[in-house]
Amino acid sequence: MPDSTPLLPVNVRITPPGLIRAALALTAILLTVWAQWGAAPTSSVLANEWLRDAFVRLQASTAPEPRVLVVDIDEASLATLGAWPWPHARVADLVETLLTHYSARGVALDIVLPEPKDTAGDQRLALLAQHGPVVLAQMFDYNFGRPDPVRDGQPAGASSVYRDGGVKAAGYIANHAGLAQARHVGNMGFLPDSDGALRRVPLLTSYEGRQYPALALALVNCCNGGAAMILPTTGLMRVDYKRDWSAYTVVSAADILNQAIEPASAGGRLVIVGSSSLGIGDRVTTPFRGDRPGLGVQAAVLSTLLDRQGGLAPAPWPGRLLAIAFAVLCTVGASFAFPRLSAVASVGLLGGASLLWLGLAYSASSHDPDFSTTGPLATNLFLLAFAVPYQWHLAQRTSRHLLDTLRQYVAPEVVAQLLRSDVRDPLRPRRFDVTTVIADMEGYTTQVESLPVEAAAKLTRDFLDCLTGPVIDQQGTLDKYTGDGLVAFWGAPLPLAQHADLALEAALSMVRRVARLSDERVRNGFPPLRVRIGIDSGLAMAGDFGTSFRSIYTAVGDSVNTASRLEQAAREFKHDIIVGAGTVERARRHRFILLGERMLRGKEKPTTLFTFDSSMDSAPRYTGQVAPAMADPVTDGPA
Repeated sequence: MPDSTPLLPVNVRITPPGLIRAALALTAILLTVWAQWGAAPTSSVLANEWLRDAFVRLQASTAPEPRVLVVDIDEASLATLGAWPWPHARVADLVETLLTHYSARGVALDIVLPEPKDTAGDQRLALLAQHGPVVLAQMFDYNFGRPDPVRDGQPAGASSVYRDGGVKAAGYIANHAGLAQARHVGNMGFLPDSDGALRRVPLLTSYEGRQYPALALALVNCCNGGAAMILPTTGLMRVDYKRDWSAYTVVSAADILNQAIEPASAGGRLVIVGSSSLGIGDRVTTPFRGDRPGLGVQAAVLSTLLDRQGGLAPAPWPGRLLAIAFAVLCTVGASFAFPRLSAVASVGLLGGASLLWLGLAYSASSHDPDFSTTGPLATNLFLLAFAVPYQWHLAQRTSRHLLDTLRQYVAPEVVAQLLRSDVRDPLRPRRFDVTTVIADMEGYTTQVESLPVEAAAKLTRDFLDCLTGPVIDQQGTLDKYTGDGLVAFWGAPLPLAQHADLALEAALSMVRRVARLSDERVRNGFPPLRVRIGIDSGLAMAGDFGTSFRSIYTAVGDSVNTASRLEQAAREFKHDIIVGAGTVERARRHRFILLGERMLRGKEKPTTLFTFDSSMDSAPRYTGQVAPAMADPVTDGPA
């Protein structure tokens, strides 16, 4: 029987198992709590980022992004217009063409120009950056482990608009001094997670006490019409990869310079100019796959910011609180369910809860970019690894204890067979075909009333020993002691094909043992002893019929009641053993004498009575014919 104490007992005395359950439950919940606040944001603790990446791939849309245009200095452009680096005049031509012929709303260069090139081109770029909707790029370095910090060019674009804070930078690669007067400059530097994947970008960078916006942030805030400005509240922002690279409109830089595409296809868009060429473009790992162009990440960041600015971003959910509440619910539910379920069912319960959480986390992941999606899964995994085995151990220990208790009443070989049979809940009431033996001492009160207490107790123990030994020897189950007698049955908790013969053998052995004890007492001057035994067989319910206060394994049924009445009827006969018809029908190794019929107390019809045939070698076995007249209780002659 399983231990039913919950993992988190309330208003009860805390036992050592209860303390262990409470510790397991608390640890399981703290796993989720720690996953929400204790882990570094760029580390994939408990495979959180792996699961989020899977959600990103499942949720990704192929719908085109109409607000963004990506101009790619690709391999075709380099083949047509010459190898990189291009003259800055050509870069200026590209920007002017986008702003004039294609009516772009704003242009961001995902390219750093740390060295001046052609003077005319540099001057044109400087003028465009000072007076037009153009955002130049610079790249901050966040690696503080370098012996010599990277400092190339002249940083620009610091703003007092943004709040204090941001991700601290150790160095930079910026444009040359001739472009330092640009009104809008954005950081194109990335900060990959610990596994190398790019999931977050530094939306705001802090360097020497000044704040610098990301490239996409500078483009949105400077060039997206009269829309509200985005004021970042954190340094790192998770990129909402709603679209993969294929969803963005990407055109070759050569086609723009040659004006080979329709102007209407680019009009009113925000443009990012960069390169996917393996020779000059950066390659990064994203949730979609590895070896993606960094230009695509800039496009995804821009799309994310436009959604946020336009009120299209998913409404925020309290993901951390949701995860903790789910973990608490699972743990509390497990505390009450595990003691009442098998180990297999407990595993199934945790599996179902985990699937439910995966569905909930899938929906919540886009509403809260910071909570750990795997925290509740870690809680369930902990419960699976520790709470389920511990509960199974307690259930096994309880079952073993019950079986050890059963050994006091059942033959050891029967208990061993129960264990080998792997019967689930062997004490659960079941219907069995059993033979019941009820034995009692005749004249017990007369025997002990003149004896001292110690002598009376010794007589009782010795007499019960005479009765108990045969029960155990013949694979019987000791039901109970009745003061100066006992009740035992055969055929439960394991069925026995020869339960009637085994019970009869036990009854004969009881008579012989009591006779030896009686002879010894007579020699010591005490009155003789006599045992009265009633035996009957039939269907009965056998199992644990106890209460919450006490467990008792017993058998109930008409044959049990009949055996009790036969034991009482034995006082009217000279025979020590009275056998019912049910046992006679089932016996195969014994002979009987028909005693006739008798109305027993509580019975509506006469009951046929038998006893052993003492002349086993000469008398024929009873064939089922009932004598025409009731035998005399003393002489067995005609009534």
